Amino acid sequence: MSNTKILTVAVTAALLAGTGLAQAQEREPAIVTGDTLVEGYKISANVALTSDYKFRGISQSNQDGALQGGFDAEFGPGFYVGTWGSTVNFDTNGDSGGCCNGSLELDYYAGWGNSIGDTDFGIDIGFIYYTYPGDNDTDADYGEVYVSSSWKDLTLGVHYSDDYYNGTDEFWYTYGDYSPTLSWAWNMVLSLHVGYNFIEENEGFLSSDEDGYTDYSVSLTKTLWGVDWAVAYTGSDLDDDDLWGYDWGDDKAVFSMSKSF
Repeated sequence: MSNTKILTVAVTAALLAGTGLAQAQEREPAIVTGDTLVEGYKISANVALTSDYKFRGISQSNQDGALQGGFDAEFGPGFYVGTWGSTVNFDTNGDSGGCCNGSLELDYYAGWGNSIGDTDFGIDIGFIYYTYPGDNDTDADYGEVYVSSSWKDLTLGVHYSDDYYNGTDEFWYTYGDYSPTLSWAWNMVLSLHVGYNFIEENEGFLSSDEDGYTDYSVSLTKTLWGVDWAVAYTGSDLDDDDLWGYDWGDDKAVFSMSKSF
């Protein structure tokens, strides 16, 4: 995708997260573009508050609020690196003997994204590594490679991990986003998202024998007073039996506010 489109999709996602609900869902980098690079690179930062950290349709904060933020560096032409973090809560009650008892997620990523010539088509390729520093179970950390392509307001992408969260083996995530600016509605950005999560071997990610699920969201984002405000309706087709008795995958309205520097 073009650098400008990378910014539009990623910032909209970060408002809803995450990195996504596409970096909330996909947490692809919120690269700042459009300004002239100084001495070949540009540094940016972002911070956000959200009423629930939803990632691929599942709450990562026990349906409570989360504080999020990150730093990004862009190097011409189109290369970037960054880090992004969020508070998390998997309701382990401080159990030091099991997994998922950390209170922080910290991600690192690097990649390349640019437009294809002078067209409206673009591509973004990279790698992201998810870590949970306070988690006693190191199986929680995992990496993904990703690639996405775009045309105008439409983005299609895929993520792959050979060792997904909590030792779940191979994992594929495919998604589509459509994010037009509504000029007739005070220039709000409408974002439509649908994704499919394919789990090769469910070794503990879900509590049922499901080998895949769908997540989705509809959101509106508006910039006022230098702050980006977003509201989303997001969820999945998972039920409580799939998520260890929790309703983390249920449909829910999520409110977010974000500021970039």
